[in-house]
Amino acid sequence: MIKCSRCDRRAVIFQRHSNRHLCRRHFVEDFERRVKLAVKKFNMIQKGDKIAIALSGGKDSVILTYVMNKLYSVRKDIELFAITVDEGIAGYRPPTVKIAKKIADELGIEHLVVSFKENFGMTLDEMVKRGDKKPCTYCGVFRKYLLNRTAREMGATKLATGHNLDDETQTILMNFLNADMERMARLVPQRVQEGLVMRIKPFRYIYEKEVVVYGLLNNLPMDFDECPYSEFPVRAVVRDFLYEFENKYPGRKFSVMSSFEKMIPCLKSMYPQIDLSRCERCGEPTPREVCQACKLLEELKG
Repeated sequence: MIKCSRCDRRAVIFQRHSNRHLCRRHFVEDFERRVKLAVKKFNMIQKGDKIAIALSGGKDSVILTYVMNKLYSVRKDIELFAITVDEGIAGYRPPTVKIAKKIADELGIEHLVVSFKENFGMTLDEMVKRGDKKPCTYCGVFRKYLLNRTAREMGATKLATGHNLDDETQTILMNFLNADMERMARLVPQRVQEGLVMRIKPFRYIYEKEVVVYGLLNNLPMDFDECPYSEFPVRAVVRDFLYEFENKYPGRKFSVMSSFEKMIPCLKSMYPQIDLSRCERCGEPTPREVCQACKLLEELKG
């Protein structure tokens, strides 16, 4: 039996980045400590916040909902609720919607399900058949649209997503390789924009593997199926590179994140956050006269 590096209990995980074996108790403590660290460092949660949790029903969002409820529902000045977007992907989304409903019900968290069909008149499956854009284009634009609008209409001040350290470092490196510093600057919102609910990412210091282990230790329902439309050739290459690099040199993903955070003041100075206007058709915040969602919808219905 391999013992915990901090006590005599049996270890449940080996943290390569810290070179420590941890038992259930000390792993959970370390996991939640890093969540609190991220929240405090970036001032993600403030007194009086009403936080919407983007709950897709996938592993990251389910565990985020559980952790947010465990750490912050005890605060009288904080309110939590969850939003699930049903894109309408046959065979893939229905099971995760059930998981989302189950975890929200078990935790006693208010839960809203909003669908592409009800809001845009067609499912993602139908959009893909009708339009000429990639599925991820439709999904990304319309999903963000519904999450922000629903969160705002519910009075949310923050929108929490389950992006973990792996997700964030992949995005940072992709932006760097594409020389897209402006997009990189937008990874950390600089100020509140009218109509736009500020996003927070409490798992930014948590490895994807650790998210899974935490879920297993707490007997949380997790779905590991990949979206049938997922197609990220560039991200896949970056993901594999970071995986191999981390495998040879543990802790490198933290190094990538640390380097990015040191660049934030420069990025903010070089690319100040632009003021958003309102879409002349739907009223949602946008940097243009007509938002991307309305443009795509016009193409699909045209």
